Amino acid sequence: MDMIREKTKGKRILIWGYGREGKSTEKLLKEACEPASVEVYEGDRSGVQDEKYDLIFVSPGIPFEEVNPKFTSQTELFMEEYGAQTVGITGTKGKSTTSAMLHKVLTGCGKKSFLMGNIGLPCFDYVSQMSKDSIAVFELSCHQCQRLLADPHIAVFLDLYEDHLDRYHTMAHYFDAKLGITKSQTADDIIYYGQDVPSFTTKAQKVLVTRDAITPVTLRIPGDHNHYNAEFVRRIARDQFGCSDADISASLAAFGGLPHRLEFCGNIRGIDWYDDSISTIPEASIRAMEAVHNAATLLLGGMDRGIDYDVLVAYMKKHPEITFILAYASGKRVYEEAKGDTLPNVYLTEDLTSAVQLAAEKTPKGKAAVLSPAAASYGYFKNFEERGDFFKQCIAKR
Repeated sequence: MDMIREKTKGKRILIWGYGREGKSTEKLLKEACEPASVEVYEGDRSGVQDEKYDLIFVSPGIPFEEVNPKFTSQTELFMEEYGAQTVGITGTKGKSTTSAMLHKVLTGCGKKSFLMGNIGLPCFDYVSQMSKDSIAVFELSCHQCQRLLADPHIAVFLDLYEDHLDRYHTMAHYFDAKLGITKSQTADDIIYYGQDVPSFTTKAQKVLVTRDAITPVTLRIPGDHNHYNAEFVRRIARDQFGCSDADISASLAAFGGLPHRLEFCGNIRGIDWYDDSISTIPEASIRAMEAVHNAATLLLGGMDRGIDYDVLVAYMKKHPEITFILAYASGKRVYEEAKGDTLPNVYLTEDLTSAVQLAAEKTPKGKAAVLSPAAASYGYFKNFEERGDFFKQCIAKR
């Protein structure tokens, strides 16, 4: 971590935002670096006094558009020092599963892999363990990508769907934020990208991964989309790190998935329950229903961020055999757009508690009920994890 030490040595530093990443930044600076001072600030831009500091670490959750060399981030400094050893993974959906899957495969192949970023612990938590043979598997949110001036050697851009428009307002702005993962790549770098990513330019080598060229593998987790994620993993592990096909297949077959991502919660009174609380867009909810072979009920709704629900409304109208149970602000909007009062299989409820109760009544024995909200949790729950945990509590009481 020589570069990080050098860049922060003797500097007056402000940490703007004191969540998990802000606390991690403070810990590393105080324990392993030699800054002149470290201060913490939580508030809006008007309270940041630029002239008092040499470096300002901005937490990714803070909307920030300015171009100012004083402002940086954990991700930026980590990429400056370890970008050549990093696989950075982004996309609207699938990035956590793909990151965890790649980490498991690399570890299974005998590599020294660390899983970090948006999926778990902040990258600064791993700096003391990084060595020349380490591989950083780094899940990158759009917020982490947006202001990058240094990029991973291997980038992965899985897909792009309408999301986060409460912050970015337009799809063009959201796409541009995601493209931060490749803007500083060179001809010596590489980016794997999916067929749902719009056209983009980069200096890096581009490798398109399509759904019609997937090598069959055995997976414990359901869904064609996860086989697509596994194809990215297989190619990167084989082509970039020299892993054998046998080792890759064995590790993929052992991968058990992540919580709140089409997680099977058990069979209660004859009904299979699935927690897909991570779902914040309609495409993810549709994929969830297609992945669960006996799915009969879909629980939807959360924060209304103004995204387009036309594809979900069309799906609801095409599937009278599925029971759709809607709740919260986005659920109410979808209900109105679908003219739910004219559809016998569409119900509007007040909250997740009442939605689970109705699902237990409407789902036939031997079938599955799936929580896949197609909406963010904010305003009703702290995050999607809390929503998924509350869902599990509700079904446990059945």
